[in-house]
Amino acid sequence: MIVKDEFLSKLRRFFGLNLYEVRIWTALLSRGVSTAGELSDIANVPRSRSYDVLESLEKKGFVVMKLGKPIKYIAVPPDEVVERVKKNMRAEAEKKIKALDNLKKAPLMQELDTLYKQGVELIEPTELSGSLRGRSNLYNHLELALKNATKSVTLMTTTQGLLRKINALKPVFEKLKKKGVKIRIAAPVATSKETKNAVKEISKIAEVRRVDDIKARFCVVDGKEVILMVLNDNEVHPTYDVGIWMKAPFFAKALENLFSVAWKNNMKPLK
Repeated sequence: MIVKDEFLSKLRRFFGLNLYEVRIWTALLSRGVSTAGELSDIANVPRSRSYDVLESLEKKGFVVMKLGKPIKYIAVPPDEVVERVKKNMRAEAEKKIKALDNLKKAPLMQELDTLYKQGVELIEPTELSGSLRGRSNLYNHLELALKNATKSVTLMTTTQGLLRKINALKPVFEKLKKKGVKIRIAAPVATSKETKNAVKEISKIAEVRRVDDIKARFCVVDGKEVILMVLNDNEVHPTYDVGIWMKAPFFAKALENLFSVAWKNNMKPLK
């Protein structure tokens, strides 16, 4: 049986199988029913390994062992395999999430927090900065910064950036509003129905103003912490988006003050 390496690599990635497992599985799919020895020959897998590989595939729900002798294996339909893998992944993810939730209450977490706080005390203010690569990483760090806000959040973004932030961070904004944090958002607000509806929702939580002549992507938290998104999000793939994070009160306050001037003079309240 000739199967392209690229095809096998994709299957390994999607289904979480090793090389022997994916070879045996595809061999069985091509046969429907077969013995371990036959599959070993077809898949070019050592016969001594074929039995434990089939046992592993059976536990994962990819194959069924047929009753009778000689022992044969039956391929499970691919659609059913996908559903089984999804179910197993959910169960495994829930198990890991539960373990992490329990970790938050464990003494180990207190030890980690102590280590972190001791380390932060030794860091020079100039060292509290870093680069953030990838939009997912950017948003994770942005969310962390917002959660720690106590006084103010100043956010400037693009039209699409505004929609993304509303979708991703609305629950965080709601919690900040309950804490009494002042939230200001400036963006070129498009006239599309999707944008209007999104802005209408976020306007209940934050003050939103329209700006057309200034293009920038940044967030200032409490006048102390800044996250700068340095690329035009219309011209970069999310994977290659780049940001700079810094705890620099002098710079953060200056940027916040410049924003306040533009907020009063250049940015239009939404009607």
